[in-house]
Amino acid sequence: MVVHAVPQVLVGPDRQDYVVDAVRQGGGVVVDQGAEADGLVWLSWDPARLSDMLATHPGIRWVQLPIAGVEALVATGIMSDPRGARVTWTCAKGSYARPVAEHALALALAGLRRLPERARAASWGVQAGISLYDAEVTVLGGGGIAHELLRLLAPFGVKATVVRKRAEPVPGAVRTVTTADLHSALPGALVVFVALALSPETVHVVAERELSLMGSESWLVNVGRGRLVDTEALVEALVDERIGGAALDVTEPEPLPDGHPLWSLPNCLITPHTADTEEMRRPLLAERIRDNVERFAAGLPLVGTVDPVAGY
Repeated sequence: MVVHAVPQVLVGPDRQDYVVDAVRQGGGVVVDQGAEADGLVWLSWDPARLSDMLATHPGIRWVQLPIAGVEALVATGIMSDPRGARVTWTCAKGSYARPVAEHALALALAGLRRLPERARAASWGVQAGISLYDAEVTVLGGGGIAHELLRLLAPFGVKATVVRKRAEPVPGAVRTVTTADLHSALPGALVVFVALALSPETVHVVAERELSLMGSESWLVNVGRGRLVDTEALVEALVDERIGGAALDVTEPEPLPDGHPLWSLPNCLITPHTADTEEMRRPLLAERIRDNVERFAAGLPLVGTVDPVAGY
């Protein structure tokens, strides 16, 4: 295997100017298909085409993916087959944390201030709303989104509990508990933010039992993946007003079909997976690519490495 002093990087399946610029800014050279390559920036989800690319370029040692949640690609087995197992995989996890955290905060404030109801109103109504200041909140997840969200929440003086795999302290949180202690972190939380990676262990991590532990004024905000929340259980909790409401940027199923019960509930706010739009993602992905090309050239650890066993 030839190891080049200057990283030779493929961009596929189609080149994008902003990606080419990022590779060059990182000190790499973008090469044509068929040429020897050390790395690949892959801008599509298509696993069959990706597998073919790896087969025709056996010198590739690193693949950069444009997405943060790679569970669907991991499930295809491409990362553990003979072609995929020889490379280091990196994704965009953490890159999009700032706009996603911003959206999560916006959803929480909209819910607490009853904006879904007021947006549909045709008369003056009554005064209502709850302040986020000094409230207890719970954040499911300890990654980049959680860290950025806690930074945004700091001016509100919230008392935040983080739920993650390991009970290591997280800046901005008053306590951290493991996922085994999730149920202890739900009672009393005015807002429960869901920002976990999706894995077999986290499917429906919020279901009937978890919703029952939340308060009648509590809002559930999901900016992770739709399958983290049991939709049927959520609909029942909202209809019965056992929780204050739900603000969802992701749903199960997704896209949420027209006529689904969630659309008609006054205590539910839905955005169509727009916490990070294409316009927001491009400069952030470009920075991740530039950084990783630079690290790859220097032999340094890459950012956003994927664990195929864990699924993220």
